[in-house]
Amino acid sequence: MSSRGKRKDDDVRASDDESEAHASAKKVAKPADSSDESDDIVVCNISKNRRVSVRNWNGKIWIDIREFYVKDGKTLPGKKGISLSVDQWNTLRNHAEDIEKALSDLS
Repeated sequence: MSSRGKRKDDDVRASDDESEAHASAKKVAKPADSSDESDDIVVCNISKNRRVSVRNWNGKIWIDIREFYVKDGKTLPGKKGISLSVDQWNTLRNHAEDIEKALSDLS
């Protein structure tokens, strides 16, 4: 365990040394992130706090099914959710009939 503690200390020192560089990089990146958010297309609200959206993030298109919460009057994405690549979405969509059949079998 002592080596684990040493590694943790080394990580803390490394992150302390780099924190200023990362902090300024985050400040620069924020406007780009906010412009990416404008590319989000909310497809539907599944419930009060859940929605499906399609977004362009880091140059890739994602189908995002996520819970949201409100903080300080802003609606923010929560940790609970899933982002599917277009290939994953197509796989799910191709199995829609199987899902419908399983639902009817269980009903």
